[in-house]
Amino acid sequence: MQPTPDFSAPKLAKSLLRRRREGALATLMQDDGAPYCSLVNLASHPDGSPLLLISRLAIHTRNLLADPRVSLMLDERAVGDPLEGARIMLLGRAVPARPDEQPLWRRRYLAAHPAAEGYIDFADFSLFKIETSGLHLVAGFGRILDLSPDRYLTDLTGAGALLEVEASAVEHINADHSDTMKLYATQLLGAAEADWRCIGIDPEGLDLQCDRATLRLDFTSRVETPVALRDMLKRMADIARKTE
Repeated sequence: MQPTPDFSAPKLAKSLLRRRREGALATLMQDDGAPYCSLVNLASHPDGSPLLLISRLAIHTRNLLADPRVSLMLDERAVGDPLEGARIMLLGRAVPARPDEQPLWRRRYLAAHPAAEGYIDFADFSLFKIETSGLHLVAGFGRILDLSPDRYLTDLTGAGALLEVEASAVEHINADHSDTMKLYATQLLGAAEADWRCIGIDPEGLDLQCDRATLRLDFTSRVETPVALRDMLKRMADIARKTE
C-alpha cells in the first residue's frame, strides 16, 4: 500500500477481479429502492467480468431481476486493518446467461467453485455476469481513482481460437503439467508449495487455485492462439526454472 514507482492501477484492479472468490453485492430493493447488500461467491469470465451463481429465491436475485443495476465490492483481505488493503467497487448491470453463453459461464464458475456442482443445475439457480460500466479503486494514500472498463477488462478481440481450446488446454495442463503449475506458483509468484491447479486461461494470463487460495500469472505478452499459448507456457516455465 506504500507508494512505489511500479504501481499500476489497472494491473491491481485486474488482479482483484481474477483472484477474489467472494464479494459484497449491492442491489436495489424492488419495493422502495433501498440499498440491499449480500455476500456472494464469484468466478470470472475470460474478459475478467464477475460471474455469479445465484438463486431466484434470494432477495438479491429478485431485486436485480426487477432492476439489474448493481455494485460489487471486492477487497484484498489483507492481514490486519482491512482498510489498509486494496479494494475495488464496480458499477454495472447483472445480466443472465444466454443459452449460447451457458456452457462457458458454467465451466468457469465450476472451476472456481467445484462444490457448486451439487446445485448449479437446480431450477432456481441461474448464472449472471456483471457487465461493468466503471470501477472505483482505493489502494492507499494518493491511490484513489476511477477506471473505465477498457482499462481493467481483457479485450477478447482476435482470441477466438484460444477461447475455443481453453477447456481442453486447462484439462491437459492439469493432467500432464501439474509440476509446471507448482513451479509457476512457487518460483514466479512466491506462493507456498501446494497442489496448484490451472482453472482458467485468457489472452493476458492464467489463473491458479488451491482450495480457496488463488493466484494470477500474467503472461509477458498477449496470447491469442493455441500455438502462442504453448510457446508462452514453455517460456514462463524456462523463466521459473532459472529462479530455482
